[in-house]
Amino acid sequence: MKSNILVIGGTGKTGRRVVEQLQNKGLEPRIGSRNSSPSFDWDNKDTWLEALNGIEKMYVTYYPDLAVPGAKEAIESLTHLAVEFGVKKMVLLSGKGETEAEACEKIVRDSGINYTIVRASWFNQNWSESFFLDSILSGEVALPMSYVLIPFVDANDIAEVAVTVLLDNTYNGEIIEVTGPELITFKDIVNIISKTSNRPLNFYDITLEQYIDGMKQMQIPNDVVWLIEYLFSHVLTNPNNQLVVNDIVRVLGRKAKTFSEYAKETAETGIWSQVEAQ
Repeated sequence: MKSNILVIGGTGKTGRRVVEQLQNKGLEPRIGSRNSSPSFDWDNKDTWLEALNGIEKMYVTYYPDLAVPGAKEAIESLTHLAVEFGVKKMVLLSGKGETEAEACEKIVRDSGINYTIVRASWFNQNWSESFFLDSILSGEVALPMSYVLIPFVDANDIAEVAVTVLLDNTYNGEIIEVTGPELITFKDIVNIISKTSNRPLNFYDITLEQYIDGMKQMQIPNDVVWLIEYLFSHVLTNPNNQLVVNDIVRVLGRKAKTFSEYAKETAETGIWSQVEAQ
């Protein structure tokens, strides 16, 4: 059944899961992405008009992160347009411990639209669908700050929370913080992946400067390098991002997925068994 729900970032890590969960409930949301029809492109405001036409509720993720330059202005423009188009509710995916993301949250909170903010910790899926995957496939994992404890959270849990608060007005006006049920380090994670995938993985604790230099040598785009440096230097060490929060239990009535549970499921897909081409 066609619905009046727009999922911006509907092909991303959480967005596509939100779409799938809505479809499982018999709802057919509009997918907001460059390749969808109508398309949605953050860099082309002309696409926003048709994407928002007839929409009452929207789930919003900003790629690559709300912390990057230009995100605040984009969220401000989108929110003002949503008000114009009569959108009744926004669910914004935000990041725990990100000052810039909180500025984006304030724009939504002050807009007059019903809203729920979902603040997420680092995703488990960063190890299978994002920037940590290549190092796992190579068997050589070099990361800074191996001592920092992080409440990694599963993207499926984030999506289920997002769908729940999108459809249930009980959570209007709330900030929901989603974390995993435990604090773990990068070294812990590599050991878990090694065990579940039955592959030897070598872990090296390096400085942030060495990590940044390595990314530059690999010719990773400057905006990605900036974001990773920001996440490591400002977000990872933020005390607010080193706390386990039980909002997943409160919203979903069940415990959040542990990293070990995620790793076991992911290892069974074979994604970590593909040896990187040399």
